[in-house]
Amino acid sequence: MASALACQTAIADIKIGFSAPLSGGQAAVGQDQLDGFQLALQERDGKLGGVAATVIREDDQLKPDVGSQIVRKFVERDRVDAIVGLGFSNVLMAGLKTIVDSGTVAIATNAGPSLVAGAGCAPNVFSAAWQNDGAAEGMGKYVQDKGFKRVYLMAPNYQAGKDMIAGFKRFYKGEVVDEVYTQVGQTDYSAEIAQLQAAGPDAVFVFYPGGMGVNYIKQVSQAGLLARTPVFSVFTVDGTTMPALREAAVGSVYSAMWDAGLQTPRNQAFVKAFEQRYQRVPSEYAATAYDAALILDAAVGKLGGNVADKKAFAQAVREAGSTIESVRGPFAFNNNHMPIQNYYTFEVKNEGGKPVVVETGVALSEHKDAYHGQCKAS
Repeated sequence: MASALACQTAIADIKIGFSAPLSGGQAAVGQDQLDGFQLALQERDGKLGGVAATVIREDDQLKPDVGSQIVRKFVERDRVDAIVGLGFSNVLMAGLKTIVDSGTVAIATNAGPSLVAGAGCAPNVFSAAWQNDGAAEGMGKYVQDKGFKRVYLMAPNYQAGKDMIAGFKRFYKGEVVDEVYTQVGQTDYSAEIAQLQAAGPDAVFVFYPGGMGVNYIKQVSQAGLLARTPVFSVFTVDGTTMPALREAAVGSVYSAMWDAGLQTPRNQAFVKAFEQRYQRVPSEYAATAYDAALILDAAVGKLGGNVADKKAFAQAVREAGSTIESVRGPFAFNNNHMPIQNYYTFEVKNEGGKPVVVETGVALSEHKDAYHGQCKAS
């Protein structure tokens, strides 16, 4: 099951377990995380905090049982110093108890379940990505501020989908026409789109990451819905899906904590380096994993490479969050180890005959999630 990516030929002193969906319909999401993390390591000559590092890569296949097995392997057999990635929220939750019980530092780069952000928080569990509700809260505020009265909501039926809908409704105060949950990995949305059109909402809010997003947006575009009813989304139109969506995404608006179009010198340097190495535009998943490597680099350096004391390592990771120059702009770990960060809004426009993503503003500035007050573990 395992395959190792040695960052240099010398025997590694720091061992990182990296898990993500690297096959199937969500492979692009996992691959971007892996590539973002590897890019940061390569820029540091394969080292974290000046100490040689090895990455052990695993494919969770978007299956909670597989993800749980991988975590046990990382902890019990590989004896890794840190785990990065951890897949979608349902996969992260499956391995959470093993992670917490082991005390091993874990940094999620694509999940921040409400259960982990609140009473289920732990001293050794972090998200360098987002608390799941965050981008949806930004989108809810945007839609509320724009004055849309009746909105239709759709998401896959798993923890992240429920978190996204909850986040949107936390800031949107208009009428929810319907709240529809579909199967994870679903490819055909024709029946749901017909129901949506019959409902006649003023706007639609959706969360469909990866391949689900490609299928959904293409199908609503083909049905002519984008031309008649505004579609607002999170993790649906992004760097992993735009190459497949292209013109189909024109007119859509989304909220995110990062996009390649963010015009800061730090971010543009990252985007340029990623494009040069991988010959594609990075997504937010690449950005979060890149930042995770920066955090580990700072934490390991702070400890002089001695990460044997797991509690000290976790504390160093927490402190490192506010010291890095994040590609997303402002960043720090909150008391629950979820990010404090901006959520921006972006629109896909047609410029010169091609789709272009344009930043339109900051929906929520240095935002803290709704659950951090429930966290008592750290």
